[in-house]
Amino acid sequence: MVNYSLMQHSSDNRDFKGRKDGLTDKPVSGPSPVDVHVGGRIRLRRTLMGLSQERLGDALGLTFQQVQKYERGTNRVSASRLYELSEVLDVPVSFFFDGLDSGQAGSKATNAIPGFAQAQEAFGGAPEGAAPASEIALFSRRETIELVRIYYRIEDPAMRRRVLDLIRMMAPPE
Repeated sequence: MVNYSLMQHSSDNRDFKGRKDGLTDKPVSGPSPVDVHVGGRIRLRRTLMGLSQERLGDALGLTFQQVQKYERGTNRVSASRLYELSEVLDVPVSFFFDGLDSGQAGSKATNAIPGFAQAQEAFGGAPEGAAPASEIALFSRRETIELVRIYYRIEDPAMRRRVLDLIRMMAPPE
């Protein structure tokens, strides 16, 4: 029997260190890898749009501290808040889960229940065009985001091409 009083974490974003997860009875320590991933995607998109945590918080009716907690994964983002974030950040809700490795979620529950969900491999593995984890980490770096933002501020397409050619010449061959 599941004790639903332990499952309050989905709505009140409290700290759960030392408690047991209501579904698995496993001890919960620190933020979930999924929450950390979603928070990183929020930070990535906010930074790409040139928004501060304060401006994003204002758009959502939150403090910048709450946005900070979402981005670190210390507070879980509810479904309705995720929808609001997708509207404000102009991305589909699925954006926040892009690049999430099924092993990163730390749950094998969907594969353990026959008929509930099928293993991803049964449908040909990872989605076509999915970026590898190392590439996702690269695009999450502040320096990469800043470089892309500045690059696209160059209005002249010919000048952008010349900048790209210059960078290619400076980099060692692959």
